[in-house]
Amino acid sequence: MRKFNFSAGPAALPEAVLQKAQEEMLDYEGTGMSVMEMSHRSKEFVDLAAQAESNFRDLMNVGDNYHVLFLQGGASLQWAAIPLNLTASNQVVDYVDTGAWSQKAIKEANKYCSVNVVASSKESNYDRIPDADGWRLSDNAKYLHICSNETIGGIQYKQLPNPSVPLVADMSSDILSRPIDINQFGLIYAGAQKNMGPAGLTVVVVRKDLCGQARADTPLTLNYAVQADVDSMSNTPPTYAWYLAGLVFSWLQQQGGLAAIEAQNTAKASTLYDVINNSNFYSSPVQTQDRSVMNVTFTSPDAQLDKDFVAQASARGLVNLKGHRSVGGMRASIYNAVPQAAVDALVEFMHEFENERG
Repeated sequence: MRKFNFSAGPAALPEAVLQKAQEEMLDYEGTGMSVMEMSHRSKEFVDLAAQAESNFRDLMNVGDNYHVLFLQGGASLQWAAIPLNLTASNQVVDYVDTGAWSQKAIKEANKYCSVNVVASSKESNYDRIPDADGWRLSDNAKYLHICSNETIGGIQYKQLPNPSVPLVADMSSDILSRPIDINQFGLIYAGAQKNMGPAGLTVVVVRKDLCGQARADTPLTLNYAVQADVDSMSNTPPTYAWYLAGLVFSWLQQQGGLAAIEAQNTAKASTLYDVINNSNFYSSPVQTQDRSVMNVTFTSPDAQLDKDFVAQASARGLVNLKGHRSVGGMRASIYNAVPQAAVDALVEFMHEFENERG
């Protein structure tokens, strides 16, 4: 029996996708081989890769003025690739610090350019998005970088900034969870292992006019223009992860697209937050207006109870609810593939645990 998986990543995949992959594991569309065995230069793989990109563009409404790249190295590698492609040495870039992933991106970018941290919510223990009225934007920044959803802290931008320079966003944990206007962005990037597929694939959507300006010492596999010219195949791409992401894109289309999946995600998050808000036992460390729809963080009255909660939930088939080691507590990651039934089962357990321990 499958368990309800609340992992922050690698995360749950739609059962329909896993079943389709199982059916095609040994023989993809009559080729007599698995996708993971076939050449990335074969017609069969080139066709499925092109279809995956087409479906992604359809879901996100990505126009021809953007490249869509399917790359390796995780979102973490993009922390270096972005300044290498978009800046010259010592140029200024703006970053907003909203948590652990923002901090890591800032630290890496500092190796390649001059980072101006325009705002931070560190002093309040990353419980909010800093008020935009207090942002100290540079006059000469090449871009503004945000992390649209902080997986560890459970913080999410509900209103995206609209800077005069290209907006760059790490969307690893909320891409494809809601409609966005891609034209607001110069570049978005996302590891696949939360909402798009398995670990090993990273999707980059970059405006074409921002390509072709990479530094001379930029590695070829990190050069967006090089990757765009060869359809993300300057080296062997993560073929099976690309295939599985394509299945996820098709599944999302079958759900009705991003407006429909946003409604499902909002309903799941509301179910959980209603319990937290109406409880004297559970609490959320995040300010109400900035609480993530993807990663719901919460605590009980003390650390031992948190530990008991996680253990007993796991015994009930509600797994991977332990909060990140840096913050503790609990975290329910309710990405696209996590069904309402999983959230309902979690809520039922939360009530039982509170009644027994509260």
